[in-house]
Amino acid sequence: MKFRVERDVLADAVAWAARNLPVRPSVPVLAGLLIEADDQGLVLSSFDYETSARATLQADVHDKGRALVSGRLLADICRSLPAKPVEMVLEGARVSLTCGSARFSLQTMPVEEYPTLPAMPESTGTVPSELFSHAVAQAVTAAGRDDMLPVLTGVRIEIDGSTISLLATDRFRLSQRELTWDPRTPDETLAALVPAKVLADTAKALTAGAEISIALSASGAGDGLIGFEGAGPGGMRRTTTRLLDGEFPKVRSLFPSEHLTLATVDKASLVESVKRVALVAERNTAVQLAFSDGVLTLDAGSGDEAQASESVEAVVTGDDLTTGFNPQFLLDGLTAIDQSTVQLAFTQASKPVVISGVTDDDSDPGFRYLLMPRRLLS
Repeated sequence: MKFRVERDVLADAVAWAARNLPVRPSVPVLAGLLIEADDQGLVLSSFDYETSARATLQADVHDKGRALVSGRLLADICRSLPAKPVEMVLEGARVSLTCGSARFSLQTMPVEEYPTLPAMPESTGTVPSELFSHAVAQAVTAAGRDDMLPVLTGVRIEIDGSTISLLATDRFRLSQRELTWDPRTPDETLAALVPAKVLADTAKALTAGAEISIALSASGAGDGLIGFEGAGPGGMRRTTTRLLDGEFPKVRSLFPSEHLTLATVDKASLVESVKRVALVAERNTAVQLAFSDGVLTLDAGSGDEAQASESVEAVVTGDDLTTGFNPQFLLDGLTAIDQSTVQLAFTQASKPVVISGVTDDDSDPGFRYLLMPRRLLS
């Protein structure tokens, strides 16, 4: 195996393929990055039995061949190389890498022990890459991070014709993001539970091209796969991941159909006020929000401890209301909203708030964030 490739193209492809490599693999070869060179160019692959990644790129291939090397080490090396062409050569049990005056020699792993990557499911449809990346970034805001509750560490993707819904919850908050896409079959209905971290990393990394192809098996079962494919610098990028097993909570019913108190607030002003007032909030204590005609008052701290209070202009309709929220969770939801003005909708103080951006199109739910209240200190 011998090839020559541009440094930036190689570094990006290696970073893509190696991004999910396990730190402590169950089998040593799973820490490897598979390099395959042929007449079509270069293919870099990784697979840990859960998530696979594959990057294709153009390269000047002199000799065909395959080699398996430490993926993380190769990624570190590629990031540090000077801006010059890279040449890699397989010499016996080692791969030599040359870039300008920099030279590295890497020990190879047994290629024959490397597992076969799963096949990509048939494409279900396509979606604009920037739109999908942003929608996923909003949705994962509420995804759980507790591995003891694996179902809640996923994002539920629901496909209904030309609409994709993304849902995530960690039991204390809930996010919902809807967007339109171009399905292969107009009336198809599918659902899948995808690991939030893999989904977020993939969507963020596949924005070089105009669109992303989503491939989901019709079963949507826990042992199924979902695949994503899009353009990257110098070639295509493809990834698959195993779907999470388990029943995602039926969370749609948590969004109330009517509200007794509505507050419309400038988002930037509210975000800055929450940040300031939260400085005196003890760990795991709430920031209090009191809504009355024309004013939202924020308070934190109590007793002999530090205290803070600040008021923000608000258009409040309905009953006066006082409640409290985890300040970081509140900030997470506010900052995920695109619009400059937000609406906080309540049924009562002890029930969740629904936060959304104020738009001219009331029929488009876009992004909605539901947050459970916290008990206020007396």
